[in-house]
Amino acid sequence: MSATQCAAYFLTGATASGKSAVAQWVAEQRGWPILSADSMLVYQGMDVGTAKPDAAARASVAYHGLDMVTPDQPFSVGAYLRHVRALLPDIRRPFIVVGGTGLYLKALLQGLDEQLPSDPAVRAHWTGVFEKGGVAVLAAALQARAPALYTGLKDPQNARRLIRALELADAGITSPPQSWRQEPLSAVPLAGVRWNTEALHSRIEMRVRQMYDAGIRAEVRQLRRQYPVWSGTARQAIGYAEAWECEEGRCSEADAVMRTIQRTRQLAKRQRTWFAHQVDVCWLDVDAQWTVAQTAQEILKIWEKYGPVEICS
Repeated sequence: MSATQCAAYFLTGATASGKSAVAQWVAEQRGWPILSADSMLVYQGMDVGTAKPDAAARASVAYHGLDMVTPDQPFSVGAYLRHVRALLPDIRRPFIVVGGTGLYLKALLQGLDEQLPSDPAVRAHWTGVFEKGGVAVLAAALQARAPALYTGLKDPQNARRLIRALELADAGITSPPQSWRQEPLSAVPLAGVRWNTEALHSRIEMRVRQMYDAGIRAEVRQLRRQYPVWSGTARQAIGYAEAWECEEGRCSEADAVMRTIQRTRQLAKRQRTWFAHQVDVCWLDVDAQWTVAQTAQEILKIWEKYGPVEICS
């Protein structure tokens, strides 16, 4: 896999840490665009439950990585990386990458390799194709998308291997394993916003309650009318899965709120674990007394100290 190198200023942190507001402030001050590295912001119409930048924010800053697919469509880290590759030549100035989805961050920093994990939504799509059309349809799809992958299969009549190869093809990997190349992570640390656990839990609860007050149930109703069947990833999105159950009468709104809070806190814990083991982050520890502007100015100091981070695209 060939790699095109460019650099960006990364800002990460657990969900509800306030990183998006900080990135927005810097982008407005510097005139920089923002690339989202959040796997839930790719879905059109899923706005309230993802805390997606609103119309005012997007009017003042150029955003990328938002609203790329509808909730009924499968999406993968490879599709995300292809999107990034396509837009990089048009960005002629510094930009910010903000998000906490580890797989997206790793793809930006390291590229894709043969250890690419299975994407449940993509696998479900191709499994459905197989169930309807059989091996021949899978084989034809793989030959059209990635002839080299098809030729490299030891058993081109094996549905499981065909589905795995189609997952890789959808992720942008079109050559057999021996030609894949893994790029090293950058030695430059990312900047990160960090709260203590108790404070972060309070922020998560506040965000979730605001989400329900802002109408996530109405958003789910509208999206279900437009897209009766969602992809596996969108269907299980935090907040949306619970609001869906509430709309179907399988739980009360109070229960949905508490389940969403619990799942969001669990996500934050997983993110912190990932940061600790997968990538070097220069953390900025903040508290409730800090304004967005103060936090942003401290983040700028980190970026000025270490410089931008190379993207392996």
